[in-house]
Amino acid sequence: MAENISQRCLKVGEEIRRVLAKIIQTQGFYDPNLMGLSLTVSEVRASPDLKNATVFVMPLGGVDQHKELLIALKNESNRLRYELGKNLRTKYTPELRFQIDTSFDQYDSLTKALNQ
Repeated sequence: MAENISQRCLKVGEEIRRVLAKIIQTQGFYDPNLMGLSLTVSEVRASPDLKNATVFVMPLGGVDQHKELLIALKNESNRLRYELGKNLRTKYTPELRFQIDTSFDQYDSLTKALNQ
């Protein structure tokens, strides 16, 4: 049974990722701190009850002000959730929490260490 829940969370997470990426691409952001920023939604992890989702994002172009970026995304989360609800085929539209995706930095560090 736990395996089905995990598979379901993965499928819903991927669907949320796809829809959010499309919303960001077509509608952009209203927050002035996010205007003109290229942002990649790399992964979404849905909770087992599907009421919460952690959205991993990566700004393109080397933005170092991660704290300000997360605050601006939090300000946009209600609008993004609303738009997500119009396009998602689930009973609940999850609350969105944003985190910076550091997996690419970790991969790069590991690759450099292995090459030495």
